[in-house]
Amino acid sequence: MNVPAELKYSEEHEWAKADGNKVTIGITDFAQSELGDIVFVELPKVGDTVEFGEPFGSVESVKTVSELYAPVTGKVVEVNGALEDAPENVNKSPYGDGWMIVVELDDVSQLDKLWSADKYKETYGQG
Repeated sequence: MNVPAELKYSEEHEWAKADGNKVTIGITDFAQSELGDIVFVELPKVGDTVEFGEPFGSVESVKTVSELYAPVTGKVVEVNGALEDAPENVNKSPYGDGWMIVVELDDVSQLDKLWSADKYKETYGQG
């Protein structure tokens, strides 16, 4: 399981990469491997607001449909439109081309609520 140390993680298997008050969000390597081959990704639109712990979209795989939960609260300022035509990017590169949205934070201290890579690995059996 690939768990980059520089990222923050949610209990619901989303990752967050902070750059100032902007946060790029996707799902973890563990999540994509559990889901299997991803065939469709539903994401919010630029300008939408996402709320911490609330669904912001969904991922459909050959096995199931899973909701995506926002690890932070803020306004969506960018969406990875390439996932419409290439949802498999989430499987191939969950921390690269498989990113999903960029959110402008209302409050950067929200990031303190997220897990470190070590805690994520410990919790999901890789620590």
